[in-house]
Amino acid sequence: MTASFSLVHSLKDINADQWNRLAGGHPLVRHEFLLALDEARCAVPETGWAPHYLLLHRGSALAGAMPLYLKSHSRGEYVFDAIWAQAFAQHRLAYYPKLLGAIPFTPVPGPRLLAAAHADRLLLAQQAIELTRQNELSSLHILFPHEADCAALKEAGFMFRENVQFHWFNQEYRSFDDFLACLSQPKRKKIKQDRKKALEAGVRFRWLQGSEIDEKALSFFFKCYCRTYIEHGNAPYLNFDFFSRLHEHMADRLVVVLAEQNGVPIASALNIRGDNALYGRYWGSTQFISGLHFETCYVQAIEFCIHHGIAVFEGGAQGEHKLSRGMLPVKTWSAHWIRDARYAHAIADFLERETPAITGYIDELHEHSPFKASKAKPSL
Repeated sequence: MTASFSLVHSLKDINADQWNRLAGGHPLVRHEFLLALDEARCAVPETGWAPHYLLLHRGSALAGAMPLYLKSHSRGEYVFDAIWAQAFAQHRLAYYPKLLGAIPFTPVPGPRLLAAAHADRLLLAQQAIELTRQNELSSLHILFPHEADCAALKEAGFMFRENVQFHWFNQEYRSFDDFLACLSQPKRKKIKQDRKKALEAGVRFRWLQGSEIDEKALSFFFKCYCRTYIEHGNAPYLNFDFFSRLHEHMADRLVVVLAEQNGVPIASALNIRGDNALYGRYWGSTQFISGLHFETCYVQAIEFCIHHGIAVFEGGAQGEHKLSRGMLPVKTWSAHWIRDARYAHAIADFLERETPAITGYIDELHEHSPFKASKAKPSL
């Protein structure tokens, strides 16, 4: 059946069931998650994230979709292109607005070309390029795509940039102690020391899911989340309305780690649960206790995954310290199409020189695996 395209600016105009059928089991590209960003006014033109949802139709059926945003800056992306923007500015050319295929404020790999077949993913990528060209935008960037998307993006003519994240893989551990036993002695000792410090400070942890996350727990988490941003001199990207909407429409996907000292909440982390993965997202605390950050954000999430038989914990962007907590480096990608051939050539040259350095960095990280040399390393 002949394909046709449309462009809409609000997910309210898109059938949620049809969208979610394309999104599959990935919670961060679901209709509810993206709509919450929109309706809470987090990813809207006023914040520099103007939604443009590209839809592929076959007859009356939605056969493909692509979340796109017209960006007036590069904040909240976690793939840093400041030097590219600077190069355009030095030659008095406009880098912004640019077109971005991504999940706002979310450096989590996942589907970006939402379609069941490679042919339809390729059509989406080609149509996004055509939109960029027709509107005389500087560039089109697809952040953290899955491998199936990468194949279509490569065929469409995108350039690729490598990056690294740290993920934990469940090797059918029977218990948390079973996991610890696979670590090298220094890494095992470090985790135990952090736990001991928290225990001696009177800290205990609770896991809250779904209806167990009440208004009080959600409000405390948001207080912690805001504090993390303020301590780094930044305004939070997300507001309480956004988290309330997630709680209302995706409560079964939320996992809150709550740290309490003598019964009083002092730290919290919010994770989002997929079909067989846990995505570490946001955290904060009201006081400093040595090791509390690592325990709340990473170690508790790993223990949760072991307890519930979840295959992967994705700890988020950046942070070599995650290696010491049993996470391993994995490659992620971003894909880029530059309209001006001169700058496309220059950026291709930049990527050709950058990629071996990233690959070498990942290889070096693997040489410092947290696992015992005698043990088989977890498969990636």
